[in-house]
Parts: sequence; C-alpha cells; structure tokens
Amino acid sequence: MPAAVPGLNSILAAAAAGEPPEEPALQALEAAPLEALLGGAEACALEGHGLVVTYSRKVFIPLTQLCRDVCHYCTFAQTPRHLPQPYLTPGQVIEIAAAGAAAGCKEALFTLGDKPEQRYGAARRALVELSFASTLEYLEHLARDVFTRTGLLPHINPGVMSAADLARLRHVSVSMGLMLETGSDRLAQRGGPHFGSPDKLPARRLETLALAGEAAIPFTTGLLVGIGETRRERLESLLALLDLQRRHGHLQEIIIQNFRAKPGTRMAHAPEPPLVEHVWTLAVTRLLFGPAMSVQAPPNLQPGALGALVRAGINDWGGVSPVTPDHVNPEAPWPHLKDLEAQTRAAGRELAERLAITPAYAREPQRWVDDSLRSAVLRLSDASGRARTDEWYAGAGSMLPDDAKRWVQARRAPRLRRALRETLSRARDGAELEPGVLAALFAVEGRELSAVLNAADALRAEVSGKAVSYVVNRNINYTNICLYHCGFCAFSKGRSAASLRGPAYRLDLEEIARRTREARGAGATEVCLQGGIHPEYSGETYLSIVAAVKEAVPDIHVHAFSPLEVRQGAATLGLSLRDYLVRLREAGLATLPGTAAEILDDEVRALICPDKLKSAEWLAVMRTAHAVGLRSTATIMFGHVDQPLHWARHLLAVRALQRETGGFTEFVPLPFVHMEAPLARRGLTRRGPTLREALLMHSVARLALHPHVRNIQTSWVKMGPAGATLALQCGANDLGGTLMNESITRAAGGVNGQQLDPVQIRALAQSIGRPTFQRTTLYRRVTGSGGETLRTAPPGKPFCDAIMVK
Repeated sequence: MPAAVPGLNSILAAAAAGEPPEEPALQALEAAPLEALLGGAEACALEGHGLVVTYSRKVFIPLTQLCRDVCHYCTFAQTPRHLPQPYLTPGQVIEIAAAGAAAGCKEALFTLGDKPEQRYGAARRALVELSFASTLEYLEHLARDVFTRTGLLPHINPGVMSAADLARLRHVSVSMGLMLETGSDRLAQRGGPHFGSPDKLPARRLETLALAGEAAIPFTTGLLVGIGETRRERLESLLALLDLQRRHGHLQEIIIQNFRAKPGTRMAHAPEPPLVEHVWTLAVTRLLFGPAMSVQAPPNLQPGALGALVRAGINDWGGVSPVTPDHVNPEAPWPHLKDLEAQTRAAGRELAERLAITPAYAREPQRWVDDSLRSAVLRLSDASGRARTDEWYAGAGSMLPDDAKRWVQARRAPRLRRALRETLSRARDGAELEPGVLAALFAVEGRELSAVLNAADALRAEVSGKAVSYVVNRNINYTNICLYHCGFCAFSKGRSAASLRGPAYRLDLEEIARRTREARGAGATEVCLQGGIHPEYSGETYLSIVAAVKEAVPDIHVHAFSPLEVRQGAATLGLSLRDYLVRLREAGLATLPGTAAEILDDEVRALICPDKLKSAEWLAVMRTAHAVGLRSTATIMFGHVDQPLHWARHLLAVRALQRETGGFTEFVPLPFVHMEAPLARRGLTRRGPTLREALLMHSVARLALHPHVRNIQTSWVKMGPAGATLALQCGANDLGGTLMNESITRAAGGVNGQQLDPVQIRALAQSIGRPTFQRTTLYRRVTGSGGETLRTAPPGKPFCDAIMVK
C-alpha cells in the first residue's frame, strides 16, 4: 500500500480487526488516486485468495417473474398479462433442474419476485390451484423437491423475509441472497429508482439481512452501482453491511454489480456507470472488508473488462450457467465457461469451481448448513470448501482426471507470485514454514499447482535421487476386534459386526508364525503387524506376538504396533512407555509403524476418534521409541473432516519431533478411503481427498519436512498404481511395501489389490523413466539372492485359520 496516500493503512488495520474505519480514513478513501486503491485492493485479494477466482456452476430457475415492487430499471419483474402463467409448475422446475444436473451444475438458483400474491390476484389464484398459501411456501416445497430429485444445492433469492420465513427456508437451501443495492433512503423517494417499491426500503432489507445473521444463514448481498447514488452513499451502504458482518459473520459474499440500462424501463435512457466507478467501488469494498471476504462482480455485465475487475480485488465471478440465461439481465449472456477460464487466466488468475455456499462457509457446515443438507455439502466439496470437480476416490480404482498428467509434466517455469516464489525458496533452504503458508500451498490451482508439484519433485531428485525404492513385506493383521470406535475405520470391529464387511477374527500365535514363514518363503524381509485393541490383549500379548515371529524366522524385520497398541500394552502391565518399549525391543521389535496418527490436531480427533489417544500422546510414544533406539514411520490420514490448516499443523508437529530425535524413516500420506467408513456412510465426512489434494500432500510434505525427512512414501494401495505413479513425480521417492494380504484398506472398500510385486513395481517406475531398488525397512539396499525377485506370493488364508469370534 503506497504510504503517500493517507488513511489507507488505517483502513486495512480496521478491516483486519473487523471494525469500520474512522471518518478521516473514509475521506481519504474517497479522495485517493484510483491506481493506489487498485494496488492495495489487488494485494488484499491475493493475500486472502491467492490466484484463484471462483464461480458456481448453476442452473437459473425463475420461479415467478411477478413482483409487488416496481423498480425502474428492472425487466425481470413482469405483470400477469405478459406471462404465460404466474409461476413455473413443479414439472417445469424439475425439468430445468434436471437439465442443469446433467450439465454438471451443482447449484439451483431460485430467483423470484417479492411476495407477488400481495399485489396480483392472478398470483393468489395460482397459489390456490397449486395448493400453497404463499409464494414462499411454494418455494420451500420446490427447493426441497429439486434437492431430493436432482442433488442440486438450492440457493434462493426470495426478497424481504421475516424470521419465520428465514427459518423455514434454511431447511431447504444452503445459502440465500438479498441485494441491499443501496442504503440510501433518497433513492426510494419520488423520482428515485425505488419509488413505489416497499421492499427496497434500505431499513427493511437491512432488517432481513440482520435476521439472517441471527439464524446463521450464509447470505450473499451487495450494491447496484450507478442508479443515482453518490460515492459517499456507496461507502455508507458498505459500512452498514460491514456492521452486519461484524455482528453476525454471515455475509458470505459481497456483489458489486453495475447498472445496465434496459429498453422498456423508466431508466432505459439513464447513463450507465463508467467502468472507473465500478472498479472504484470494488476496490473500496475489498479494502473495507479485508482479505477473507468473497467479493464478486458478474462477468457477463462487463464484457472485455474482466482484467480490470480482477485488479480491483474481486475473487469470484458468481453463478455461471451452461444451461440457462441470466433472466435478470437477458441482454447479457453468460460467457462460455471455456472462454471465462481463458479470460480469467489472461487476467493472471486461475478459475476454480465453488458451490452455492462459498468456500469459507462450506468449511464450517456444522455451523452454517442445516442438518438435512450438510451431507450433500460435504460430499460435493473439497478440503478448501470449493467444489469437488473430479471423480477420483482413494482406494476405489478410479480413473485419473483428464488433466492430471498435465499437472506434473515438465514445462517452462511459470511466472509466480512473489509470495509463492519466496515460499518455495525458503522450503528448498530448509526453513520451517508457518502454518498459514503451508495451508495456502494446498489451495493452489493451475500453473501454481504445477509449480508446487514440480518444485517438490526437483527437491526429491536432489535429496533422494532418481531411483524408486520399495520393501518386500507382508502385512499380518492379527485381530480386527477393537475397543475403540474410530469413525474412519471399517477394519476394526466389535464382537458383532454384521453391518460391515468381513467377520470378526483373531489369529493365534501358530497362524502368525505360519504367515511369517510364508512371507520369508516369498522373499519378504519384513513383516508388518498391526491389529485392533482387543479387550483381552495385554502387553504380554504383543510381546508373545513378537516372540512367535522371531522364533519362526529369526532374522526377519519386525515392524509392528502403532502408538495406540504400545500405549495400551504398557498400561496393562503398569509399565512406563520407556520400560515397555525396551521390553518390546529386546523381544525383537525393530521399528514402529506411524499409524494411529490420523491428524495430529485434537480439534479433528474429537470428531473422528474421540476415544483414541490425543496428538501429544501419539508424539510421546514416538519420542520415547526413538529415545530407546526404535525408529518409526510417520503418517497422515487425510480427506475426511479435516482442512489444510490441520494438515499444516500435522506436518509441523512431525517436523518438530524429527528435528528433535531424527527417528522417522519416512513420511507416508494416507488418503482417506471413504466407501465403507462408518462416518462416511452416515454422511458426516467428505469422500476422501481429491486427486489434486492427494498429490499436493506428497509435494507439500516434501517441502515442509525438508531437510529432516528424506523419504516420502506413496501408498499404492490408497492411490492406486496410476495415482502412485503421479505421486512419484510430485516429491515421493518410495512405493512402500509389496503388502501381501493387505486388509485394512480393503475393509474400507479399497479395490487396488493385496499385492504389488517387484516386477509390477519396476514396470510402474520405468513408465516414468525411473529405476528401482529393493530396500530394507531402514532404507538400506538389499543385495544378494533376495534382491529384486519376489517369488510367488502366498494367497494366505486371512480368516480360514483364524480363531473366529461369534
């Protein structure tokens, strides 16, 4: 912000505090050179939203064009004699919505006149024939019907409403809208554009907006620029909205729309506002509301000037329909989405789809979304709250999105924002990045997405080399009976689990030993042992499992027991963590898997595993294990109810412990497999990460953990072979284990198989021009006869020889 312009810094400070600026600052805002305002507004928008400009893919449903108001610039409102019918019929509404759903829309925008039955007998008679008492009652019915039958998320613009109206309609919509247009009473006086329109009185509209805030409804509002108001009146209108936002926090978006003169209206010959007035208003809106607010300008009302709108601080284009026209501005067709993407990129930004509820509010569905709609919002959104735009799901064997390979292709380095350049440079130098900086890396799109993926891969090549490593191992899950009730887990069961796949079981020591011998016979150097927390298991049980494995194959590497199992074992014997880990080590335990970490943030753990160990307890087990000479892996299980800031905190917790102990051998991103997970089946989580998010997790982990963690492993079981191949080009250097008899992911609905043998691994790596080598659990190269050949893997008898629990 140029210091030569007085008052602007105080405006930014007020915006950061959510407070209105002082009068001298407002005077400076009115008088400031436009270029200075634009520079500050653009910087503010970039701080809050990066290069991303969002839009909602919507279908426009004009439920009725009858209205009791007579705004002098409006062609949407009609009289009964100019309409074939007062209201769209239910069949017509569903037909429009279904066409939108077929075209990939996620939003159903209901636009209608304000309470037409209070003016027109035709409206009253039509409502009687439809068996509804009011327009809003009919709207409520149709919004619910559209959502139920098409899955589109309703956003409704019903006009002025009472608290009861708002409460009723909240149950059938994810967001609502009411343009303030202006806070000036002068424009509602005789000769003004709102004369004769009782619902355009500013006090009435502000009252509805305030009631919506009390009802926790995400609301879109804004100004109409150029209908006779002054700049000072626009400022006062914005300050009234700012006061509402300070009190309730519910204004999800501010629209600054330019007046368009329309033939057939009283204002047909009124001058349209020059572009400079539109961008001035956008810029002051951004400066007053700060970086976080979503600020929109409709792209169809300023054709050829989208770059100027971007410079003025917008981050959203609003709803754009591939199916229906803009019925409010029929003379201004929506830009084709491909054209909008191209124009957005030409303005130096990246286009990204959002839902009808803007990202910041979609990230808090418990607060802002009705119970009946919350699952749909979660299902349709990604971790940033934007729209999920791919059909790739972890563990499901999904096809990769069409453009996925382009994300990782080598290309000429794009011109990056200074902030991103500095972040990537600091990461390469091994600096610890702040949580907000890391979270922002997970939100990148387009050329910045490619830049982050490529920067991580370049760092991988420098630190870990070109070769792809793997370990030949076998999973032995000795029981799936568990005392805990983790909402993400479909593997662990109680004594009765008829609703989940597979029976409850417990392997005896002879079966564990047999599987260990089979593993060695198939060339394995490691067995990985984990299970549920069985109510009859004690610390001695885990010690006996290790003993059985070592007796069967004395030199095999025992990689076993999550921190939860270790903690439970120690507690049952009354031992300290240190003493129990020493006993396990002396019995033959070599390393620990880093599972049970999920997300190392207790805010998330309270939702997905409330009875499990806390973040600090997980870290304490690992710290103690490292102290007694046991190394371990570290993991993150992401893509459920978590968000990028939680991921950032997790990465920094791992980094801090690794810097302290050096005990982690690798970091393993584990995308949430949602298909059979209990919370997902109840509609309480997202459907796992998107592929973009999964690849970014590998990349950001490489950058965030450098130089302390050298190995980033990709899980071919979760990512699928094709997804794992991409991850190897985004910072990962290891494919993990061959995993004979993998069962945890398969219990969650995963379909990627129980084994990936070295021949398949070599072929996968060769497809991207990379060599492979077999490693030990501790990342030493395997040499000799067992080196690169896995003999026929045993089919195993995962349950046949188990001790079944009725």
